Amino acid sequence: MSDTKHVDAVIVGAGFSGMYMLYRLRKLGMTSIIYEAGSEVGGTWFWNRYPGARCDVESMEYSYSFSPELEQEWEWTERYPSQPEILRYANHVADRFNLRPDIRFNTRVTSAVFDEEARRWQVETDGGDRVTARFCIMATGCLSAPNMPHFEGLDDYEHDWYHTAIWPHEGVDFTGKRVGIIGTGSSAIQSIPQIAKQASHLYVFQRTPNFSMPAHNHDLTDDVQRAMKERYQEHRRKARESAFGVPFEVTEISQKPALEVTAEERRQELERRWQTGGATIIASFADVLTDQEANDLVAEFVRDRIRQVVDDPETAELLCPDDHPIGTKRPCVDIEYFETYNRDNVSLIDVRSDPIRRITPHGLRTGEAEYELDAIVFATGFDAMTGALLRIDIQGKGGLTLKEKWEDVPRTYLGLAVSGFPNLFAITGPGSPSVLSNMMVSIEQHVEWVSDCMAYMKEHGFETIEPSAEAQDEWVEHVDVVGKSTLYPLANSWYMGANIPGKPRVFTPYIGGVGNYRKTCDEIAEKGYEGFELERERITAAS
Repeated sequence: MSDTKHVDAVIVGAGFSGMYMLYRLRKLGMTSIIYEAGSEVGGTWFWNRYPGARCDVESMEYSYSFSPELEQEWEWTERYPSQPEILRYANHVADRFNLRPDIRFNTRVTSAVFDEEARRWQVETDGGDRVTARFCIMATGCLSAPNMPHFEGLDDYEHDWYHTAIWPHEGVDFTGKRVGIIGTGSSAIQSIPQIAKQASHLYVFQRTPNFSMPAHNHDLTDDVQRAMKERYQEHRRKARESAFGVPFEVTEISQKPALEVTAEERRQELERRWQTGGATIIASFADVLTDQEANDLVAEFVRDRIRQVVDDPETAELLCPDDHPIGTKRPCVDIEYFETYNRDNVSLIDVRSDPIRRITPHGLRTGEAEYELDAIVFATGFDAMTGALLRIDIQGKGGLTLKEKWEDVPRTYLGLAVSGFPNLFAITGPGSPSVLSNMMVSIEQHVEWVSDCMAYMKEHGFETIEPSAEAQDEWVEHVDVVGKSTLYPLANSWYMGANIPGKPRVFTPYIGGVGNYRKTCDEIAEKGYEGFELERERITAAS
C-alpha cells in the first residue's frame, strides 16, 4: 500500500468532464488528481472502438467552448466525428493544456468514504493508492458501465465474442466469418453496415427495432469551418440556451403543434429535415415529444422512409419501430443502416417472436432455429446514468452507501449533489439534462458550476456543502413531474433503466431543457446556493 496523498480534489475519470474539471481547478490554484481506468484520456471514446463508432452530434458542436484558441486551431474533417477523430481531439486537449502529469492511468477507484471527523474523502484504488481529498468529483460518465451479456452457454462458446463498449484496440477482422450481432441500439446501428462489408454472412438478432435518421455525413470544407468559427461565440450562446444543447433550426412551422398546420406543410417540413439529416426531425413541430398524435405523424413518416429503403417488405416491417414514440429513446443517426438489409449476406432475425434460448459451443440457438457463428458481437449497451457510480463503494455520512441511498430511485439535487454526501459532486448525474443533450454543453455547464461553487466556498470560509433533504426531495419530484408531462416514460429505454433487470424504472434525466436548467442552477448559486447546507471551516484555538 502506497503512502497516503493529500489533495484538494479527487476526480474520477479522464473523459471530457474530468479533463475540464482538472483544468478549472488548476485555475483556482487547487491541487487535484484524476484516476482513470483506461490507459489514455477520452472516456467513452477511449473504450468504444467498434466499427463505425461516431458521435450523433456534429463535430463542431461536440467540442469544448471554454478556449477560443482551441476552438480556432482544431480542424475537424467530417460533419459527424468518428471515434478515432474524437480520441485525437481528446489527446490534443490533454497535451495542449499539459493535463497528463495529474492523471493516474490504468487505475480504477474502488472506494470513496467520507470521514466525518476530518471532513475529507478517503479514496482508494485497485492499485493500492490512498488519497484524502476535501472534494470528490465523479466524472465517470453516463454511458461508461457496459451491460455485459448474460446468456446461458456463453462460457462454452468456442469462438471469439466481443462487446461494442470494450472493443479490442487493435480492431477485429471479420473477413470470411459468419457473425452474429445481438442488439439494434445505437452501437449496433453504427457497426452493422461496417461488419456486413467484411463478414461472409451477418445475422442481426433484433428484439426491439429503433428509429434512426440518416446522417448525410460528409467531409467538412475549409469554408464551412471558417464560417462556423467566425460565428462560434453566438452559436455557442444559442446552444447553451437551447432545449437540447444544439440550436436546432427554428421555422414558422416548427413552432406550431403538428395538427395546426396542413398535411402538405407537415410533409414538406418533415421531408426537408429528413434530407438535412440527423436528429433534427424530432424538432419538426412544437409538440412531437408531448402529444401522442403529433408524435405518431412523425413516427409514421420515418417508418415510410424505412419501407422505401428496404427492398424486402417483411424485413422492412420488422425494422419499423412500433412499441415506443419516436424520440423517447435517444434518436439514432446512421450511415446506410437500413440499406444494409438489402445485402445478400445480411439476415434479420426477430428474437421478439422467437427469443434466444442459449449460446452453443458453435453459435446461437433460438426456440426455432440454430445458427452457426464464427464470432458474436454483443451490442447490449450500458448500465446507464447510475451504473458507473454504483460500481464504486461510495459511503457518505453515517456509513450510508450511495447504493443504499439510491435503492428505489437515484436521488440528487440538480443532478449535481446528494444529501448526506458532503463535497461530493457528479458531473452530468441523474436528475440533470445529461444524455438528453449535447453532452459537451452539459459537461461544461456542470464543471463551471462546480468549480465556481468551490471558489465561493473558499472565499467565504465554508468547508462542506451538501443538499438539504427537502431541496433534494423537491428536485426529484420536479424531475418526475416534468418527465411525466412528456412521452418519454412510455418507452422501455435505458433512460428508464429498462435494459437492466431489477433496476428501478424511473425516467432519470431532466427534460426541462438545457437552457432552463442552466438558469435554475445559476439562480440557486446567486442566492448563496439555495437548497444547500454549507458548514464553515472549524477554527482550532491556539494552545
